[in-house]
Amino acid sequence: MDHEYFMRQALALAREAAAVGDVPVGCVIVRDGEIIGRGRNRREAGGDATAHAEVEAIRDACARQGSWRLHGCTLYVTLEPCPMCAGAIVNARIEAVRYGARDEKAGCCGSVLNLFEERFNHHPRIYQGPLEGECERLLQEFFFNLR
Repeated sequence: MDHEYFMRQALALAREAAAVGDVPVGCVIVRDGEIIGRGRNRREAGGDATAHAEVEAIRDACARQGSWRLHGCTLYVTLEPCPMCAGAIVNARIEAVRYGARDEKAGCCGSVLNLFEERFNHHPRIYQGPLEGECERLLQEFFFNLR
């Protein structure tokens, strides 16, 4: 599987979010080498605290697949998932998570805690990368330009 390609797709969605003033986080969900779900942050645009990229991508993938179970899927996201998104990943039964930049304030793949190591009934595999540096730079530039 071309992990860099899929992370670049997530980065393109993150750039779309930044273009409309949302924190640049993008996400794609892949099954059998095909993107089945896409999402980007829409919190500012929709005034919705739950409109994170991962939740949007999970909703899209579930709708396309006709099921809430996303067995055999890999989620690619440009920023380490927060507690809400990590919970959604567990509930959707996503097999693997690949994230770009670490989130030292809210990351639940090891930065603050690893929610996937807790006593839940599902434990996705976690990988940092690829394109960590590019994901991190996009976020840094966005916040620098806000100041």
